[in-house]
Amino acid sequence: MRKRKKFDVAVLLNARLAPDQFHLIRQIQIACDTAKLGVARLTGKVESAPTHPDTETTLAELQARIKSVQDYLAGFSPEDFAGAETRTVSQPRWEGKYLTGLEFAIQHAIPNIYFHVTTAYSILRHNGVDLGKKDFLGPMPYKV
Repeated sequence: MRKRKKFDVAVLLNARLAPDQFHLIRQIQIACDTAKLGVARLTGKVESAPTHPDTETTLAELQARIKSVQDYLAGFSPEDFAGAETRTVSQPRWEGKYLTGLEFAIQHAIPNIYFHVTTAYSILRHNGVDLGKKDFLGPMPYKV
């Protein structure tokens, strides 16, 4: 049985693993941006992505941002991704360079999401939040 621990949420939200690393709030913001913009770029619908000004300071505000991104992603269908693997994908900070959609997904978007979600998870674990691997992985779609 897990014991409930008392945490100052503000401390957790501003925690980081290293002095030069982004804090938990920023890790969540980047994970959300990577998810929404990754899908938007792969489907050619960047203009439809919700904007978030990165002003969250509370758990409730972060949860609202996550929900906003989940709702946005739920609006896509497999048909939206037709041709995504060969789409030219770029972003402003790449200064005119691009990747194919397949390269973008495999070498940028997916690793970037995992990096920031894993870092957020590690910050929480490091600070004593009772999370485990199953919490990170979520429910498994086992078949019988």
